[in-house]
Amino acid sequence: MNLPILPTISTTFIVLSAVTVAIGWYLIKQKKIEAHKKAMTTAAIFALIFFIIYMSRTMFVGNTSFGGPDDVKIYYTIFLIFHIFLATTGAIFGVITLYLGYKNKIAKHRKLGPITSIIWFFSAITGVAVYFLLYVFYKGGETTSMLKAILGF
Repeated sequence: MNLPILPTISTTFIVLSAVTVAIGWYLIKQKKIEAHKKAMTTAAIFALIFFIIYMSRTMFVGNTSFGGPDDVKIYYTIFLIFHIFLATTGAIFGVITLYLGYKNKIAKHRKLGPITSIIWFFSAITGVAVYFLLYVFYKGGETTSMLKAILGF
């Protein structure tokens, strides 16, 4: 199996981000505040590295369109749009949650943190699923503009 290097690396970083969020969640349940801060900062750095690789690839190379069977493509497209919504929502919530934590607005941070984490877990899981659908289960289609890759035109 010949997997593309940049999508493989970026997907690895989003998995590392989700795992580190889970570790951070565990640490705060143990009342280990400083370790929690470090874990969540590390998770944010992993997510940022993912984003930089993903956007660089999107701008300079393009996006890979779905290369699987036509009868599966509509389900893939709906799933991809769901993933994009989760990833965007998770990123926005993540920035806000980190900001609240760093500014010691703990009551708001505690309310938003679990919601953000759950969104981020689902975003990571669906992102890995997109990766598998594009590069492992099916051979990726053409590399093209973002809109064409997502919507097919």
